[in-house]
Amino acid sequence: MTEQPHSGAGSAAEPADLAPVISLFGHRERTADDVASAQETPSWHPAWVADPLERAEDDDEAVEAAERALIKRLRARQLSCREARGFLAEQEIAGDAIDRIMDVCVARGYLDDMRLAEQILHVGLDRKKQGRRAISQAMTARGLPRDVVDEAMAVLDEDDELERAHEFARTKARSLQNVERDVALRRLMGQLARRGFSGAVVGTAARVALDELASPQKVRFLES
Repeated sequence: MTEQPHSGAGSAAEPADLAPVISLFGHRERTADDVASAQETPSWHPAWVADPLERAEDDDEAVEAAERALIKRLRARQLSCREARGFLAEQEIAGDAIDRIMDVCVARGYLDDMRLAEQILHVGLDRKKQGRRAISQAMTARGLPRDVVDEAMAVLDEDDELERAHEFARTKARSLQNVERDVALRRLMGQLARRGFSGAVVGTAARVALDELASPQKVRFLES
């Protein structure tokens, strides 16, 4: 019996019958999800592997260094509590650490706003010969609270202010004795105003000082 020849259609395998091609190195194409996942992966951060104990020790060292720096600053110059707190904030330590250092410094007397106010007062009166306004402004500029400023300034009264203004005006008037009175009066009042004396005190002290300069034989009494 004669064998039938194979059909030509069966002589070659159809593409659908071929096995899938597998990469020898396990490579596969990246999908859109893979790309998005890679972009969302956060960068490495030292805190992921840092020892919490080491971080705590570093924080303690920073606080101790800040406290030492403040004490050194206080040895050179007295600070207000506000100035000291600002200095500690510059050391980049935590707020609760700043509070603890401030409490210790106040308790030990390293920081005392009233003492600083009294120091500014005496310097303004005795050395700079300033008036109330200038002294009060100096206290405020150092960050002293309003209640501290008011308490420190309460020791001054208007009679003291006028007497100090008159004393200052008398010393300055000597250099104006060859100047016309109106010009001398304006200059003298300007000097008194820059020293922080009030308007009413300025006018009275300047006029009395010029009157005394013009008539040294006459004794003038300040109005109380």
